[in-house]
Amino acid sequence: MRVSDMGIFTCMSVLMIGPAVAQSSHSASPVQAEPQIDYSGFVKLSAELEEYRNSRLVSLSRFQQIARQSGAIILDTRSARAFAEGHIKGAINLPFSDFTEDKLASVIGEKSRPILIYCNNNFSDNRFPIALKRAPLALNIPTFINLYGYGYKNIYELDGVMSVAEPQVRWTGHRFSLVSTPNFSEDEQRAN
Repeated sequence: MRVSDMGIFTCMSVLMIGPAVAQSSHSASPVQAEPQIDYSGFVKLSAELEEYRNSRLVSLSRFQQIARQSGAIILDTRSARAFAEGHIKGAINLPFSDFTEDKLASVIGEKSRPILIYCNNNFSDNRFPIALKRAPLALNIPTFINLYGYGYKNIYELDGVMSVAEPQVRWTGHRFSLVSTPNFSEDEQRAN
């Protein structure tokens, strides 16, 4: 075989073997017909909702006004423990970790009803039961996305930051002294 023929042979071999190697490496990983974890789908849904979510942010006075509408529900998705210690009057609790199609249907019912949401980060107090979370991880964000993803689109999210001591908040349950109650420890924050 001449040197030039060897070059052609090598090029042909690479062209023929290359795709087979690439194909075998891709076929080695399992392909799920219906993945149960779809990060790309979550990212896509999140991006699609940005403008809509921004249009559904409401002031405290508008939040309370919507809460008085027939069929409206204030949904608190914090832990059951935090909810028991204090929440906005009239709220019902469904911890975010319990969101499933069936559970949402049993708690919320009709998908078109107004749903009002809030989270720890709407409050400036930063004490149990409302310890602050990192802003990009505030519970309002995944709650809104998940509710919408499950087909509940009439969602309103409390906008702004206030103290639970403000009478307009209508906080019920655990009351604390802003002076004498220590901040949540890091362990307590992780538990909630």
